[in-house]
Amino acid sequence: MQPQQVFRAYESTISIEEDVQRTRFCRQCGEPCVSEVVEGGIRSTCTACLAVQYKNPQPAVAVLIVDGGRFVLGKRLSKSLGHGQWCLPCGYVEFYEDYLSAAVREVKEETTLDIRVQSIISVVTNYLSPNIHSLVTVLLAEVIGGELQAADGMEEVAWFPYTGDFPEMAFEADTHIISRYFETDLPGAPVDAAFASS
Repeated sequence: MQPQQVFRAYESTISIEEDVQRTRFCRQCGEPCVSEVVEGGIRSTCTACLAVQYKNPQPAVAVLIVDGGRFVLGKRLSKSLGHGQWCLPCGYVEFYEDYLSAAVREVKEETTLDIRVQSIISVVTNYLSPNIHSLVTVLLAEVIGGELQAADGMEEVAWFPYTGDFPEMAFEADTHIISRYFETDLPGAPVDAAFASS
């Protein structure tokens, strides 16, 4: 199975120029912005403090927790994406934390499980909606403690056997990641053990 690392949940109809024009005020000082060519691209720039208003994808993590031939999924309670659908435990990396600590935290918050991250098994770009583009580091993990229980943002959590069939999934990337792992027995790249568990 070949890797796939870019996933589109929608087809964009907004040009970069139109998107830049939507950033009308500076995030740093609140003054008006203008569109101009900066660093080889059209970007909004503040007329007062000259700050360039970059629009970057949001860094996130997704965690494939495996025990033999089974894996964990959670049924989402979401106001934005995938309400009532299933996904890997996942979430955004906070500004003050590294991606491994974010993975450990997100899994604990959503499933109450304590994990040890074993490896990086993929990095994917998700174009989820015009306002949500994410860059996701996908990690393989094992359980080291706790009991599987639905918690923050999850209606239900469960172990699933890998059969190639899935419940209704929130993110196309998750289906690909799970299938690729089980069909290729992909070990992934090692991680810094000092940050890999709680």
